[in-house]
Amino acid sequence: MSEDLTLDVFVIGGVGIDTIVRVPELPLPAVETIHVDPVESYLGHTGHGVALGCHSLGLQTALADVIGDDPEGKRIRQAYAKLGVPLTYGIHPSGTRRSVNLVSPDGSRVSLYDARHPEGMVVTADLWRPGVELARHVHVSIVDFARQALEDTTAARCTVSTDLHDWDGDNEFHWDFAQAADLVFLSTSALTEPVEDVAGRIFKRGRASAVIAMAGSEGSHLMVRDQDPVAVPAVEIPDRPVVDTNGAGDAYVSGFLARWLDGASWQDAATAGSVAGAWACGSPGTHTDLIPAEKLYTLTRPA
Repeated sequence: MSEDLTLDVFVIGGVGIDTIVRVPELPLPAVETIHVDPVESYLGHTGHGVALGCHSLGLQTALADVIGDDPEGKRIRQAYAKLGVPLTYGIHPSGTRRSVNLVSPDGSRVSLYDARHPEGMVVTADLWRPGVELARHVHVSIVDFARQALEDTTAARCTVSTDLHDWDGDNEFHWDFAQAADLVFLSTSALTEPVEDVAGRIFKRGRASAVIAMAGSEGSHLMVRDQDPVAVPAVEIPDRPVVDTNGAGDAYVSGFLARWLDGASWQDAATAGSVAGAWACGSPGTHTDLIPAEKLYTLTRPA
């Protein structure tokens, strides 16, 4: 990575290949054969979604990850070269991450995630240190090797975010990431206690300035340290119905970051995240049509 490059957002971890299977219903019926529409594959996963979303919104973005010396890894390298987004990668014999996502007609999904890489995989810090040094902001995906980067991101002058996804509020795997981030994103889908209580524990144990909990069609919860929680309503975009929720959370994160890094208020950033997430739900596949900066501005502009 060139030392002359300056980055708005550097993403550590989380690129892979998604295979999308459109099924007639979820859960699936207990039968041997189900006929489906053509099965498609896409570049996907959470880190890629944030990186691509930020890039689409005009931010200077780069990504670092571990992939395989396999067709999936080659596809990723070629795609990033075409996008013009810097990609720093290591190669591991376990291969490139992938997932199979089952998507129902209403856009809901079940993801079968193949993480590939062995637990405790050691990665040289040269993978992420140059990017951390060049970035205003670092987003750390919750892939196991990325926790090795947290000491460097904590010591750096940049701000840090992470997305805990469908965390239950207790799983210890997520706590290293939650404690090391200034912005903590998560889904409410698997929480076993009120989201405000989970946010309170994150504030107590870590350095977070804000916890943002995404609740799908119910909107999101914005919790800023030492402030009252704010309910952010979900957004419906005219003439863009929900067809696929794959990547909606990643789009929310990128929309939030783009507006927040531009100096907007917490609530304005959350509104931008809601719009970006809603926009992503209007196209089939993973990260196939992310909102551009001009459209985000138009849809969040005061009436």
